[in-house]
Parts: sequence; C-alpha cells; structure tokens
Amino acid sequence: MARVLFGVTGGIAAYKACDLVRLLVKGGHDVVPLVTPGADRFVRARTFAALARRSPAEDPYPHLTRADLFVVAPATANTLAKLAHGLADNLVTEAALAHRGPTLVAPAMNPRMWANPATRANLEILRARGTVLVGPDEGEVAEGEWGVGRMAEPEEIYARARTLLGESETLLGKSVLVTAGGTREPLDAVRFVGNRSSGRMGVALADTARKRGAKVTLLAANLAVEPPAGVDVIPTTTAEEMLAAVRANRGADLVLMAAAVADYRPTDRSDDKRPKADAPWQVTLEPTPDILAELGARRENGQVLVGFAADRGANGLERAREKLARKAVDLIVFNDVARDDIGFDAPDNEVVLVSASGETHVEKAPKDRIASAIVDRAEELLRERS
Repeated sequence: MARVLFGVTGGIAAYKACDLVRLLVKGGHDVVPLVTPGADRFVRARTFAALARRSPAEDPYPHLTRADLFVVAPATANTLAKLAHGLADNLVTEAALAHRGPTLVAPAMNPRMWANPATRANLEILRARGTVLVGPDEGEVAEGEWGVGRMAEPEEIYARARTLLGESETLLGKSVLVTAGGTREPLDAVRFVGNRSSGRMGVALADTARKRGAKVTLLAANLAVEPPAGVDVIPTTTAEEMLAAVRANRGADLVLMAAAVADYRPTDRSDDKRPKADAPWQVTLEPTPDILAELGARRENGQVLVGFAADRGANGLERAREKLARKAVDLIVFNDVARDDIGFDAPDNEVVLVSASGETHVEKAPKDRIASAIVDRAEELLRERS
C-alpha cells in the first residue's frame, strides 16, 4: 500500500477529484487529502476526508506527511504558477515544497488561461523538474467555452498514478530490450579497454519497464550493480557479444540502448598476459561495430529506438542532436559526464531528452526517477506509432 498526498485546489473540477480519491482508496492506498479554501467552496474538505476514510483532525501537519506520491487534481492556473515558483501559501503548495518523490498534476482551467504564455512557461518549469502532467482535455468548460482546459478523467489520472507507483501495466504485452553497463575489449588475458559505466541507469530502465508489465531482456555488460528480478539477463562482455545478442532480440517493441559500448578495441589481442617491460607498449585500436546505427538501419515496423549519449557540455548536446538523425533513432538521452555528481559512478542523473519534436530537460534526480521519465517518453512514442 502506498501513501498518497492528494491536493485539491479551487475549481469546479474539484467534484471530479472525489472519484479519483475513491479510485485510489479502492486500489488499497492511504490517501491524505489537502484541500485549499478555494476548493472547499466547491466541495467541502469533510467530503474528501470521508472518501479517504480519515478523520479531518487526525494530523495537525498533513502537508508534511511523508508520501510515495503527491497528486494535485485539479490544479488551477494560479496553483501551477505557485508550484513553478515555490510559493507556499496553503496546504497544497506547502506540501509541494516538503514532498520528496514523484509529483502528478492534473491542470484544469479556462482554455484562454491554458494557452496564455505565462501558463505555458510555468508548465515547462514543472516538466523540467520531473513533474508529470496529465491533461487537460478538450471540451466544453463550466463557463460554456470550448477548448483545451477540462481536467482529465479520474480513470486516466489514476492510471498514471499507478504507473508512478510502479503498479501500472502500461507496457503489458510489449517486449523491451535494454542494454546496460560498459563493454570491455581485451588487450590480453588480464587487461582491457573499458569505461566507467556501472550499469545503474540501464538496470533502472529495465526495472521500470518490468514494473509496467513488459517482458524485459537485459543485456548486461559487466554490471557493478545487481540486475533487477523478473527480467531475462544475458551477459555481454564485449561489443561483439552485445551485437550478437541485440541481433537475436532485435524484434523488441522498445529498445533502450543505455550501455556504454566501447567505440574502439585493440586490433591485436593476446590470450596470454603481456609481461611488464621497460619499453613502451604501443596499442593500435580499431572501431567496434555501431550497434545503434545497425538497429536504426534495420528497424522493425513500429519499433521505438532510444539511444544514449554520454558527452560533455554544450558541444556534447549538439553532438547528441546530430546523433539522433545520423543513427535514425526516435530519442536520444543526453547526460553531461563533465559533472561528477551525475552519470558515471553516481546514484543520480540529469538528462536532456532529444527527439525530432523537441527537447525536454529532466532535472537532477535518482536514476529510478530519471528512468521513469525516459520510459514515459518512450511510451508516448509507442502510442504515436500504433
């Protein structure tokens, strides 16, 4: 059972929030309602407390409750602005500053307010921080206008909440291929050319896809962490081994190429250990197979390909943009390895998702949350293909 902080802000769509609370409670979750004075004028706070099966006075600091998920539904334009800029003048916005974990927001407002540049800018700030947005939908709003502004239906919001809690089977029936870790290209019996990748990011991606119901195959290249339970693991030490395994599993619906595959390998490999000597050791390197490019050139129908680019700074991001077209993939995940606090050997990451339709900056967060953001975007691409 998960604990869910449930913020309700002032709008006519507050009545739909009642059904969402009911769905969460029926799903076995502990729901803590946080109702603003504006929302209380539409639906009384006591109603939400009753639906959540809680006493209204059982906790004097409900906004400081530690929770697995924070939901705001409906979220007015005013609340979006407060969330974006860190204002804290009611229980919901105070909870937003104190919460540590995934946040799900369901906007609801007049269509002209939704289209306003200020609202759009606030949405981009929230997206960059990893906030998950559901809706709004197009339709007739309370004041009689038609447009985008209606709060998403409770069932849709609930489905996304389950995804964030690791319960939704949005990838049920799909096959997902994930590569993780760093390949090692042998120099001799004990030495190799390699890299610093631990495999944490790929393992987090495999675990996220598994939790969403996918059949996951993980190609594990010298992982420094344990692979998740419930996935098929194939060890792939070198680039050649990984290429063979990718070819054998190329029919996957979604391919997430998170492994750091060595770009070069020694041309001459010794099966014995080369003894240390005073003379220099000159090593000639040759390119390894370009696995991602081969996948892009031989793409299966409807398949979504996600590549990764570990590079440095603004120049690295520009190379990631070029890589998107050159490798013929759907999404490139760029992370800046010039920083020590993210990427290689770190539990956190911060990435830019580069696609043909635009770029999304996902702010620094634990790698499991970054994995959720990446898989969310990959699912969107899968839906577009279908």
